[in-house]
Amino acid sequence: MSAHVEPSAAAQAEAGARGSGAAETGPAETGPADTGPADTGAGTQVAYLGPDGTFTAEAAAALVPDAELIAHETIPEVFAAVRAGRVDHGVVPIENMIEGSVNVTLDELTFGPPGLYIRQEVVRRVRLHLLGHESTRLDQVRVLRSQPVALAQCRQWVAAHLDHPHEEAETSTAEAARLVARADPAAGEAAVAPRLAAQRFGLAVLAEDVHDVAENTTRFAVLGTSMAARTGADKTSLVVFFGDDRPGLLLKVLEEFALRGINLTKIESRPAKTTLGEYCILIDCEGHPTEARIAEALRSVHRHVAEVRVLGAYPRADGAPPGVHPADSDGAYAEASAWHARLLDDVDP
Repeated sequence: MSAHVEPSAAAQAEAGARGSGAAETGPAETGPADTGPADTGAGTQVAYLGPDGTFTAEAAAALVPDAELIAHETIPEVFAAVRAGRVDHGVVPIENMIEGSVNVTLDELTFGPPGLYIRQEVVRRVRLHLLGHESTRLDQVRVLRSQPVALAQCRQWVAAHLDHPHEEAETSTAEAARLVARADPAAGEAAVAPRLAAQRFGLAVLAEDVHDVAENTTRFAVLGTSMAARTGADKTSLVVFFGDDRPGLLLKVLEEFALRGINLTKIESRPAKTTLGEYCILIDCEGHPTEARIAEALRSVHRHVAEVRVLGAYPRADGAPPGVHPADSDGAYAEASAWHARLLDDVDP
């Protein structure tokens, strides 16, 4: 498929030091967007994008309050720990309201070894602050450190309030705060990070809420080696690799969902990493693979394309069940199957 359909909301900069490319997003200061804990308990080990004091650490603590949390420096390291069985689950950021998808997370799910799935999502409010030494004034900030996606969420504020500081990409907001705390106060360094990082590293909050969108939120994913059971308020994530480039193939794929009354909550493209101009399509839809309508759609899409890879099935963060027309219900599919079986009884062997 050569058409580039609805790309990610923004292509984030891949992180600098230690080559993480990680988009560490999400809040230390929570709000109404928070959801409940994951289906894990005491004795469970959970890897997360660290270090302690990052937004993902806060999300992991809220999701799995009784688990042992193990920090990792990059998103790929979190995936590797879960795949290798060193931990039970992983927590990573997957999408931000301002900057769009976290590409390194999507690439690990899409192109990494199979057998790892999203099994829960959580949406949390994001609050970013400008941290620095107490003696630092805004007009003295010459170096601004943070994780690339966090920096991107503050572009307008930085342009309006700071005097063109040099931006340094770090592996996390907490690492940025740590480096600023170690710097000479006269160096004019500041970090974009949560308030928790200021408390941890002894920094002052030079300016509050420096993100450009007030209701900024981030979606986090809990990773595991199996998909979650059906709850009745679920989402399924998948990626479609088209293979042959033929007219109408994307339309045909989308129609398989539309014909069965399946709402798509997200669709975006990512480079297929094969040939320039070749893209795969990532889809989030309402429903669970155990539902008859979802199963039929997945089977039909599989017939048309080179590969379909299911990235996860999990409860919706908002807990809202989809509206399903009676003709698209499991009962309707079962009745249709029984009718067809009766029809075949009247066919000569």
